[in-house]
Amino acid sequence: MTAILSIKDLRKSYADGFEALKGVSLDIREGEILALLGPNGAGKTTLISTICGITTPTSGTVTVGGHDIQSEYRAARSMIGLVPQEIALEPFEKVWNTVRFSRGLFGHRMDNAKIEQILRKLSLWDKRKNAIKELSGGMKRRVLIAKALAHEPRILFLDEPTAGVDVELRKDMWEIVEELKQSGVTIILTTHYIEEAEAIADRVGVINKGELLLVQDKDRLMAQMGQKQIEVMLTKPVTAIPKSLSQHNLELGEGGESLVYTYDTQAERTGITKLLNDVAEAGLVLRDVRTRQSSLEEIFVTLVSGDAT
Repeated sequence: MTAILSIKDLRKSYADGFEALKGVSLDIREGEILALLGPNGAGKTTLISTICGITTPTSGTVTVGGHDIQSEYRAARSMIGLVPQEIALEPFEKVWNTVRFSRGLFGHRMDNAKIEQILRKLSLWDKRKNAIKELSGGMKRRVLIAKALAHEPRILFLDEPTAGVDVELRKDMWEIVEELKQSGVTIILTTHYIEEAEAIADRVGVINKGELLLVQDKDRLMAQMGQKQIEVMLTKPVTAIPKSLSQHNLELGEGGESLVYTYDTQAERTGITKLLNDVAEAGLVLRDVRTRQSSLEEIFVTLVSGDAT
């Protein structure tokens, strides 16, 4: 798949010597959803601000659709839509005018049909005559997305798009993002909600202290770094793990009603067959067996803490 955004050795330092970005390199494929994860101060917003021309890089290059963000900034910027963290909207302006004005800022001819299409897609059509101040927080975030889409960008940056939004609206936003992807828009989002990345991203990037730790296909990342657990539910609870099972490094489940076994999905052998045989030989009767995959959140915490190999 073609890279629509290419970042090479991007660095950003400030006068006090602080390095916000430390040689970030990344190619983002056309039509994908990339989730950028990292703790506060990791460099997520600095990276986005630099790509979008809000912050000037110290060194390195960024091209958007082949256009350099510094020497060809107009062409590069016209391909980008940005939805910032902060809700910065004119409270007394109508929704329709707010979105239509954004299209004009990029030199596009007025196209009421296009504005209507965007507002309908974001469930804002019925609110088009409302002042911004009359909208809920979730609706204001939809207006920010509509503004970012008004000039028909090929890349959309979403900086914490669902911050402060309730669970129901968050899922609505996920559906919107998926629809945008289907229409050909490349999406890069930063988020503190790990389940958001797990639900909608194609690839996951982890950034910490200005360094990009990894970029990986989400499913492959979870397969390579995730661990699985098998929980053997017992018909009768036990107070301790039988000595004959000590070789399996089991943990006792809550109330002694189960045995929990953790294994590496990439290992040549999981040891599950032997475990189940040994459980039967120990005189324990199985009631049920459950499996559990490590979540993306657990993998993220491991990477940021520096425990990953």
